[in-house]
Amino acid sequence: MPGGLTAYLRSLIAAEGPIPVSRFMAEALGHPEHGYYRTRDPLGAAGDFVTAPEISQVFGELIGAWCAVVWEQAGRPDPVHLVELGPGRGTLMADALRALAMVAPAFDAAAALHLVETGPTLRAAQAAALGARPRWHETIEALPAGPMILVANEFFDALPVHQLVRRGAAWHERLVGCDRASAAFCFEVSDRPSTLETPRIDAAAGDILEVGPAREAVAAEIARRIAAHGGGALIVDYGHGASAVGDTLQAMRGHGYAAALEAPGEADLTAHVDFAALARAAGDAGAGGVAVFGPATQGGFLRALGIEARTGALAAAAPDAKAREAVAGGASRLTDPWQMGSLFKALALIHASQPPPPGFEANGAP
Repeated sequence: MPGGLTAYLRSLIAAEGPIPVSRFMAEALGHPEHGYYRTRDPLGAAGDFVTAPEISQVFGELIGAWCAVVWEQAGRPDPVHLVELGPGRGTLMADALRALAMVAPAFDAAAALHLVETGPTLRAAQAAALGARPRWHETIEALPAGPMILVANEFFDALPVHQLVRRGAAWHERLVGCDRASAAFCFEVSDRPSTLETPRIDAAAGDILEVGPAREAVAAEIARRIAAHGGGALIVDYGHGASAVGDTLQAMRGHGYAAALEAPGEADLTAHVDFAALARAAGDAGAGGVAVFGPATQGGFLRALGIEARTGALAAAAPDAKAREAVAGGASRLTDPWQMGSLFKALALIHASQPPPPGFEANGAP
């Protein structure tokens, strides 16, 4: 029950003092008994938000085609691990596999499907969508060794971030405490300067900087595996291309914004992804064995993969005008700059021996 998480966090703060925003976020989303992703299916009209695969089948189909091309560029390893981090309901992978069975049957046959998912409710939804084919894992470290093609769509934004507040020449950790009068959760700032590594960045007093060691650790692990065994990874999420100050912590509940600290375990908590930080972590961990491409805007990336042609074919086969409008509307939502086309971005990690992957040929490696 959500109240159990609130009580747990209050007792934790009473025992240890105010906790970092990252700890609050990690407990709210991933607590083994009460965490948001451990207790529910958050997607769709009955949930709290929708992701790109739920908006249009074309998204998953194009991602599947991207994976097939990267597999070809990697020398067609057989077997190969096809991995998705945070697979939601399995919609993206179901669309990708349906497309692969038609356009890249050799890759489909070579691919051993692995899903990194902690929530039992979502695992059940993934099993319903994908049958007995997947193997599930709690962490990326639990994946078997070998060539890998990995997809992470809206995964990194839900990994915890620390928030730091600028005071003088130093950054101080932003904490979550409890108001003595109301017992409501509230923000505080540590008196001690933070020891966390931060990018060199211009900042004024009171500015907030978000850093994600947990995010960078996952990017580094992906890069190490690709450097050692070959393959590639595609990361799609929302965020900024260059490290920047700003408070982006937000809660989503019932398809609307909610107060970030108000109902831990009952709302999705996310923060914008720092793609520059992911790229640095991956490049450093890859030690010359991994090339980083992007970030590219989601709109530009999907157009380069052929979303317009695929959407046109689906619209032509639609049974009526309403269905055609739905197909076109889904594609517009994914690519238009004022919707998801600019805020969402794509980053690719590719073994250094391979050519640029689809969608990044003109983008280059930073």
